[in-house]
Amino acid sequence: MAAIALRKTKALCFFLAIACGFVSSSAELPRFQHPTKRDGSLSFLVVGDWGRRGAFNQSQVALQMGRIGEELNIDFVVSTGDNFYDNGLTDERDTAFEDSFTKIYTATSLQKQWYSVLGNHDYRGDAEAQLSPVLSNIDSRWLCLRSFIVDAELAEIIFVDTSPFVEKYFTETDGHNYDWRGITPRKPYIKNLLKDVESVLMESTAKWKIVVGHHAIRSVGHHGDTQELVNLLLPILKANNVDFYMNGHDHCLEHISDTESPIQFLTSGAGSKAWRGDVKDENRKGLNFFYDGQGFMSVQLTQSEADIVF
Repeated sequence: MAAIALRKTKALCFFLAIACGFVSSSAELPRFQHPTKRDGSLSFLVVGDWGRRGAFNQSQVALQMGRIGEELNIDFVVSTGDNFYDNGLTDERDTAFEDSFTKIYTATSLQKQWYSVLGNHDYRGDAEAQLSPVLSNIDSRWLCLRSFIVDAELAEIIFVDTSPFVEKYFTETDGHNYDWRGITPRKPYIKNLLKDVESVLMESTAKWKIVVGHHAIRSVGHHGDTQELVNLLLPILKANNVDFYMNGHDHCLEHISDTESPIQFLTSGAGSKAWRGDVKDENRKGLNFFYDGQGFMSVQLTQSEADIVF
């Protein structure tokens, strides 16, 4: 166990162990309230890049998630995107939703609210299908929006739609058809989203400030840093004392400490297919942990400590 001080009033502990109601809106982002436990603590799992109808060890990861979820009595699950491979859902009735979600995450401990963002693979299908209440009627655990806020009292978690930031999805599509309904024109969409995120963070009084997106800001994995997020989103996170940025996209588990601020970059994108074996040698400053295989992440928060387990 390695313990480091995040701030004078917070202790941050990382355990490096491999483990295969909408109420209102702040700015323009929907806000959902999620209560803490009776003792004021909060625990949840984070998994990304998973939806493969159980293949590539998705079912095995789900089994371990159920075990850890029971041990920690988790409050909810966070999905960092790329929820359905390879090309999202075809529509609201696509059987991939139940085959990759409902029939896979069957453990009692995982029958909690799932808060999900879209990844780039989700945008290759009918992106709006994942946002539809039809899916929540099929499985009440499902909640997916482009960007939104979970106010969990102890922590405020802002989910950010990062795919529109990545310019190559608009200029170098490699034969993929992206569903950009509700996004274009792109530049005003990004500008307004950044304004909303900044407003929420500036107003937040939560003990822990967490931002979740699909794409990494910092990563030594296959995709590496997302320069658009480094340029546009990271300065806002630094200016507003964000504690954690959590993402998927790279199919690995990873912890990088920012060298210029207290922000911890946490990648959990190993929900199914992994083992790419191409770790980048450059820009390894702040790298604390990297695992190229499948797995997920657990988070336990109290008023004074955050325990993160891979």
